[in-house]
Amino acid sequence: MFWVRLRSGIILVAIALLTIISGGYILFGTTLAISLIGLGELYRAVGIAPVPAADGKKAGWGLAAMGYAATLLYYAALLLHKESYSMILMIFVLIGFLAVYVFTFPRYRSEQVMAGFFGTVYVSVMLSYIYQTRMMADGAFLVWLIFLCSWGCDTCAYCVGVLIGKHKMSPILSPKKSIEGAVGGVVGAALLGAIYALVVGKYLQAENQVPIYALICAVGALISMVGDLAASAIKRNHEIKDYGTLIPGHGGIMDRFDSVIFTAPVIFFLATVMTGL
Repeated sequence: MFWVRLRSGIILVAIALLTIISGGYILFGTTLAISLIGLGELYRAVGIAPVPAADGKKAGWGLAAMGYAATLLYYAALLLHKESYSMILMIFVLIGFLAVYVFTFPRYRSEQVMAGFFGTVYVSVMLSYIYQTRMMADGAFLVWLIFLCSWGCDTCAYCVGVLIGKHKMSPILSPKKSIEGAVGGVVGAALLGAIYALVVGKYLQAENQVPIYALICAVGALISMVGDLAASAIKRNHEIKDYGTLIPGHGGIMDRFDSVIFTAPVIFFLATVMTGL
């Protein structure tokens, strides 16, 4: 299993390097594809996709189709630089989900409708900030903070937890995670951010970015742990081990990008505010 995970991890890193360095339409298309796949995984987990769900039942296409359509519309708005209309778009998306609910009643339950809309925001909108961060000034460098503070925190937390972890952070939800590991993850992510700023500082438009990058990664690391545990909680509620099998040794898109989903918008907004200081 270790070698399978390692091989998959290397492939993921290679794809990330290729698409993020390329940026533009390549990154846009990749982010859209990841969003659609991740949305499908979440919909299957909560039982609103038109395939057998965790409870063995099948749902119709209505809510799932609405979620996929909403994702495509949202990304089209990004491509056309109409981000300012995203809030009104989400309102119409909610109306669309409710329209499916009322015109197909009683096929769906109200909690399924809420899960459908939640999935659109949770997966599609939040993941889109990978692309949006890449398109910022200095975005070619800022975008890597998303992965440094999420995957970097995860790695540092694991190492510190194995070495000195004693106090459980969330004994019921994730018994292997420790408070010591969490602290190590945040400190490790901050250190990675500082080192990264030192390496790429000469290419950045703004100055004195070492403390700013360190702080951004520290905050992002804290948020990434929430994202990791949130995805685990959803799986626990629906009694599944993994969201999918797309990535051998890792599970599905949602299993690998659970923390990135949370850190992407946080890094975007922190970078927008703090790099302008």
